Amino acid sequence: MKFLQVTGCVIAAFAISGIAAAQDKSAADYPNKPIRMIVPFAPGGGLDITARLIGQKLTEKWGQNVVIDTRPGAATIIGTEIAAKAVPDGYTMLMITTTFAINPSLYAKLPYDPLKDFAPVTQLNFQPNIMVVSASAPAATVKDLIALAKSKPGELTFATPGAGSAPHLSAELFKRMAGIEMIHVPYKGIPPAITDVIGGRVTMLFTTTISAAPHIKTGKVKALALTSAKRLDSMPGVPTIGETLKGYQAEAFQGMIAPAGVPRAVIEKLGREVAVIVQSPEMVKTFEASGAIAVGSTPAAFTAFLKAETAKWGKVIKEANIKLEQ
Repeated sequence: MKFLQVTGCVIAAFAISGIAAAQDKSAADYPNKPIRMIVPFAPGGGLDITARLIGQKLTEKWGQNVVIDTRPGAATIIGTEIAAKAVPDGYTMLMITTTFAINPSLYAKLPYDPLKDFAPVTQLNFQPNIMVVSASAPAATVKDLIALAKSKPGELTFATPGAGSAPHLSAELFKRMAGIEMIHVPYKGIPPAITDVIGGRVTMLFTTTISAAPHIKTGKVKALALTSAKRLDSMPGVPTIGETLKGYQAEAFQGMIAPAGVPRAVIEKLGREVAVIVQSPEMVKTFEASGAIAVGSTPAAFTAFLKAETAKWGKVIKEANIKLEQ
């Protein structure tokens, strides 16, 4: 009996080592054909630009074409479902944003499981939003805005580029942590929203630093605070909301994931290669020009990050009772 037990252990050990060897070989041979990189947004957007820059660098590195496949629609659900059902051989990747972590709680049913059907590769960057108010608003700091909102409960308004968007959830998180009530005014995109903030028709807006910067420079809006954990080198004079509301942090991100089942060695190799590209001086500068900060995390770190972000925004969505129809 003891002999059989030992023999079984030996067989299991050989099986495991055989799998590991096969995966190492698959990683060594990877890639030996073109890679498809799905972008679940329309061409020309921020994620599409990032994908093309990374794809170009990978093509130069490996000598294999990286094909950008834009599949917009249904708040990224169409492209994400295509990626979830792709063959898990390492030749189909999905580019994602904060929407990936928001959708599971925003929609009652998704045609995929965001945590079980994918293998995270790396977080590419993060981008803080910035809180701005009209130049004429009687608030110069986050503390001022909170005091104003408490003195006029339910009277102040905040604009967003749409219900369920990252800026919307950033504002909802702010409301709950500050203990204030404000009226949500959704728009179809940032341009009309910021126009109404400039005109004083809406009190406040959370938006990207790059979209707000020109209006801040001309004095049309006032920058009250950033949603990041730390101040930005490019805006050293703008504090973070966390400096007033301890623990507040709400950042958008871009990342790369693969269908679940891709050999771990391939995931690790791809993660290392993309991280090197993301952390290169050229990409760091490119990201900074759009208000983003390069990351290039490990697959394990990105996995933990996605779980935390999904749970965080799920709580905000539930407390704010936000539901959208697919």
